Amino acid sequence: MAAHYGRRLRKGAATTAVAAIAMAALTASQAPGFAGTTHSERDSASGTRPTPPSGTPIDGGSSYQRDLPPLVKPGRPDASKDLPGSGSDQGQGPLVVTGPAERGIPATVLAAYKKAEAALREQNPGCNLPWELLAAIGKVESGQARGGAVDAQGTTRTPILGPQLNGNGFANITDTDNGRYDGDTTHDRAVGPMQFIPSTWASWGRDGNGDGAKDPNNVYDAALAAGGYLCAGGRDLSVKAHLDRAILGYNHSQAYLNTVLSWFEFYRNGTHQVPDSTSVVPSGTGSADHSGKPKDTNGKNGKSKDKNKDKTPGKPKDDGKGKPTPKPNDPAPGQGGTDDGKPNPQEPPLPTPATVSDIAAVGGGELTSVAGQDFTAAPRVRAVNAQGKPVAGVKVRYEIQGETDSAFSGSQGAVRQATVLTDRDGIAEAPKLHAGQVTGEFTVRATVVDKDLDPADFTATVTAPPTPPADSLVRTDTTVLAATTAGSFTDRIHLKADYQGKAAAGVLVTATMVTTDLAGSRQNDKGPYFKDAHGKPVRVLSGLKTGADGALVLPQIFTDDQAGDFRLRLTTEDGAALVVTLHVTAATAG
Repeated sequence: MAAHYGRRLRKGAATTAVAAIAMAALTASQAPGFAGTTHSERDSASGTRPTPPSGTPIDGGSSYQRDLPPLVKPGRPDASKDLPGSGSDQGQGPLVVTGPAERGIPATVLAAYKKAEAALREQNPGCNLPWELLAAIGKVESGQARGGAVDAQGTTRTPILGPQLNGNGFANITDTDNGRYDGDTTHDRAVGPMQFIPSTWASWGRDGNGDGAKDPNNVYDAALAAGGYLCAGGRDLSVKAHLDRAILGYNHSQAYLNTVLSWFEFYRNGTHQVPDSTSVVPSGTGSADHSGKPKDTNGKNGKSKDKNKDKTPGKPKDDGKGKPTPKPNDPAPGQGGTDDGKPNPQEPPLPTPATVSDIAAVGGGELTSVAGQDFTAAPRVRAVNAQGKPVAGVKVRYEIQGETDSAFSGSQGAVRQATVLTDRDGIAEAPKLHAGQVTGEFTVRATVVDKDLDPADFTATVTAPPTPPADSLVRTDTTVLAATTAGSFTDRIHLKADYQGKAAAGVLVTATMVTTDLAGSRQNDKGPYFKDAHGKPVRVLSGLKTGADGALVLPQIFTDDQAGDFRLRLTTEDGAALVVTLHVTAATAG
């Protein structure tokens, strides 16, 4: 149905005008940062088209499915009258986006897209990758893995190969994998549901289903790899320029960009799950079949071989009794299939973020963590409109303020700022927050991007880790510690801390030069000493810590002009103590 309509748009001047209006409606993306503008408007405003990133495209510039989301007349099931633009199809009324069947995504493929989104949300919180973008790319690259023709692990039942990239109408890419993935030892071909060429898979391949392998024919692996590429280079896909550039890196074509964005917006306005191998798969123009040969959608003379060119696109057949005959796999209007064959309601479109009037903290729990660990709770806010109802799709920026080395964690490293979108309940949760080594309080502030609204502040506290216990402290060397005045001890003191007979790691030890062996003896003000970071004499050192094996080597000890026997007391916070005698003799004159 969609393929027939894609060809029909090229018939006649009136229909061409309709196509332009429809394309504007489809590509007037509601993704944050570019709502309500068409591609032509954005290009005109910027004075230039987006530039693809350098390097080989992910799919090698291979063929792809060029069908746009379907259009039907108002009054038909799933038709919307709220889209901008109007036109006519041979005088039969305005055209609008529709299609419950086309909104269906095979269950395993849909699960792979959503799993990849969740993984990237944790690994790269600033990317803001929506799974609908992966679905749009998967649609134009392989028709959602040929309608979900995958096994239970997500691997395609038969290979999905693009045409041979031999320079004949496509890029010329000599074989790089010795035929490992594409079976071609002469030239490369795009492989799998997300159509990676072998050379790009070598760089971007990921294991998305946890089986220990990186397989471009597996939709979980391929979806995660595609998401990793789209998020690379510090891209924030809620920013229009970053989104365009990421898509163009997949295929260096403005037509490809427009097609992907059209499906992206189509899916953002509602999808539903269908059983594998039952989704609508458009034929596409130049798309590859399982053998890797491009499909021939034209006859020898180049004319379309569409047998239904005189039929209204999407019009159901008549059963002879005046009632339309539904297609076997088409769900009822507004419904989609599930794994058990039962229908489920189609998801409603996201509310527009333009109506947000306030954000407020959700949960109210304290944000506390031990230094070096992740916070168990995350800051969360709810965005609402003037009527107090939740608003989805709002860009919320979380920013860490104050003297702290805590940060949001992700694959791109630690960041102090991240932007996330509110979900259908209006909730935006900050990425995972990791506590640094600096203890104390700091603030996490949530603000609505490009909106002058009051922020929501969260107080976060980092506490010092509990000191590991130790019930004994012993010397592990037997050297008699002796030195002369105005010099230093050649030998270092070696210690070990134990707890219940086992090595105690991370035990804090304090070293103090004291006057006598007695407990409570005061600090000595003469005799042996340590040096601080500036080289000044100190007779107390704190914060010394045992290693993983419970061992500790003290810093070098120096002497002043005082001779005699001196005491060094070593203690832990749990009361374990050790006293070491230091012998100092007067230096011999000359």
